[in-house]
Order: sequence, then C-alpha cells, then structure tokens
Amino acid sequence: MKILVVGGGGREHALVWKIAQSSLVETIYCAPGNPGIAELAELVPLGVEDVDGLCAFALEKQIDLTVVGPELPLTLGIADRFKAAGLAIFGPSQAAAQIEGSKGFSKDLMAKYGIPTAAYARFTDRDQAVAYVREQGAPIVIKADGLAAGKGVILAQTLEEAVQAIDEILVDGVFGEAGESLVIEEYLYGEEASFFAFTDGKNILPLASAQDHKQIFDGDKGPNTGGMGAYSPAPVVTDVLYQRIVDEVAQPTIDGMAAEGCPYCGILFIGLMIDGDRIKVLEYNARFGDPEAQPLLSRMKSDLVPVLLDCARGELTTKALEWYDRAAVCVVLAAKGYPGSYPKGDVIEGIDGANALDGVQVFHAGTAARDGRIVTNGGRVLGVTGWGDSVAAAIDKAYEGVSKISWDGMQLRRDIGQKALKRLG
Repeated sequence: MKILVVGGGGREHALVWKIAQSSLVETIYCAPGNPGIAELAELVPLGVEDVDGLCAFALEKQIDLTVVGPELPLTLGIADRFKAAGLAIFGPSQAAAQIEGSKGFSKDLMAKYGIPTAAYARFTDRDQAVAYVREQGAPIVIKADGLAAGKGVILAQTLEEAVQAIDEILVDGVFGEAGESLVIEEYLYGEEASFFAFTDGKNILPLASAQDHKQIFDGDKGPNTGGMGAYSPAPVVTDVLYQRIVDEVAQPTIDGMAAEGCPYCGILFIGLMIDGDRIKVLEYNARFGDPEAQPLLSRMKSDLVPVLLDCARGELTTKALEWYDRAAVCVVLAAKGYPGSYPKGDVIEGIDGANALDGVQVFHAGTAARDGRIVTNGGRVLGVTGWGDSVAAAIDKAYEGVSKISWDGMQLRRDIGQKALKRLG
C-alpha cells in the first residue's frame, strides 16, 4: 500500500511512525512533514491547506489511503474533495468537521441529543455577552467559536478577565474569523481527560484513556497551549467511567451526527471534565490529539492501518484494539516565549542521544533541517515519549530522554504525569 499522511507536527510523526510498522505498507508520503518524519517517509512540499494540490498528488501517485492529521484541511473539505475523486481518505467530511470547527455547533448538538456538557450561551453582540457574564458571575469560560489553534478558550477567573476576553474576541478580533461569534460556558471543576474513538459513522472503536496538560507551567498555571505533555492510561478514567463515556457520550455523539445528516467518519476526540462520578464534555476535536497521539500510538499493539482503512470505507469490523501492557508519557519541549511569540532557528542538541535510549522515542513537532543540523521551527518543538511497566517508570524514562536534549531557551513542564501518580497512591 501507498499511504499519504497530511500534516507536519508531532501527531503526524507519531502516525507515520506507527503506520511504518505495518506489514501492509510499502511507501509512505507526508505533506509537508518534518525532519523526523523524513527518516520514515518521503516528504512532499505541499501545505495542509492546499487541498487541490494534495488531491492531484494522491491521484498522480495512486495513493491507497490518505490520513489527515490536523483539523484545518478537514474544515476546508479535504475529505469531500478526495472522495469525489475516488480516493480513500481517513477523516470526517467538511460538514462533520464542524464538530470542531464550530463550538456553537457542537454545543447545540450536545444539547439536542442529551450529551452531558456545561450550560452555555452563544453571542455575536459584545454588550449582550458582557451582560450575560455579569449576570452569571465568575469564574466563567469564554470560547471563540471557530478554530484558534488550541488557544481560543479563556478560563476567566474574574468578571474583569471575562469582559477583557469578550472584547479581545468580538471587538479586537484577536482570533480573526474564528472569533466572529463566541460561546460562554459555566466553569467546570474536576480533572480533564482525553477520550478517542475510531468510527465509520455508525460503529465506534474506543482507544485507551489519556490525559493532556494544557497550561504552559507546572501545576496547571499560565496560559493555555496546544498541549505540553500527555500520558496513557489515565487513572481518572476508571473502568466504570470508561464504559459510561462510550455509552453516554461517544455513541450518542456519532448517532446524533448521523441523525443531523452529517455522519462522522474518522477519529473523534472528546475532551472531558471528570468530577467524581460526573462526566461532562468540554469539547470535541475532529482528529487525533497532539500530544495524546504520541503516548497512545506508543501503547497500541494492533496494526493501525486496517482500522484506518475500515473507517475510510465506512465498514469498521475490528471489535477491540490490542494494547501493550505498559504506560507511556510524552513531555513536550517548547520554544522560549511559547505560547506567545517565539524565536526560530535555534540549534537543537541531543536528539540522537535521547532516541538511543531503550523505551524512548522523540517525535518532531516544530523542527527544520538547516546546514545539516536540526533547528527549532515552531512553538512546540519536540515530544519526548517514554514508556515503562508503570506510569512512574514511563515518567522517569521520558525525562531521561529530555535530559539529553537542549537548545537556547528550551522550556518544558516538570510535572507531566504527576496527577496519575497521586491517583495511583
């Protein structure tokens, strides 16, 4: 088989790494890819937003399956374009990708189909939004409706912060078109978890549990990022809760999307808040999580490719996935200044040394090759993933890998996985 992976971040490196392990696969292409992916796949100089160019390439190379990593091409309709050209593609249609592309759409879906979530209201008018938050009080959550690279959610602790967030989104336009409308939600308390399920539009195949770390600093302090680390399994998701998430959230969501006339095929990412035995959906994403894909795919024993093909064909036959009996932890290494502005072009040392460790895999996210060296080229630069017999062992292995790597201004969290250790006692 010839497979094309669309994207160039840590998630896509993890996907290519896992796909390359399949005996079914002969050639992997990745557009645009990165230097880490280049060791496993042939890079194609096409941007993720170049839907026509990607389709033309897939037709020319007679690609058997295209796997879409990021959300942008999905919301641009890449799946529709490829299917119209007779090409197999893993990822939801443009209509189904609204589940991530519009927070208002997803909240309305949850309300209509009885899927547990925070109380909310939608606004396009600044004064009405401000009046609502003054009525509700703080803390409160302000969300830009559209795609904002994981940064469009503001957890306002005071009314002043809430009003400032409303002004930034609706008046100042800091998120552009994504902020032409917003969703205001009740503030939920508890512990977050990430839940993923493959689906062909009817059936679902859930993955192991995982947990992300959104804030930039230890102790969940500072602004939101695209994710500073993740681990799997997540002890907060007990066996009982896992089954409830399948029955009360994942399957009703897929059933609801089908009933709305936009069946969802691909992988559904459900962000959850768990408080004791209460589960509520924070958001949906229309693709694998980044960095959750790194530890999840490190633990997956099953061949990924047949599952991707089944979903693309609308005929999911696999009843359960096999997993290695180990934990995995990914620590993200970010550029100085991230999630704000950051420099590019700093030389990275030590990647080979980290990869040489048993039980460690470094996934490239925002890197570039220059004069024979690997340099920083994004906010989140690398994801160092370690695995071991326990969460504690996986944490130690990941940070052992981290200790080998350095560049000027490198920043990271030192507490990835600590919530799991507290729960495990």
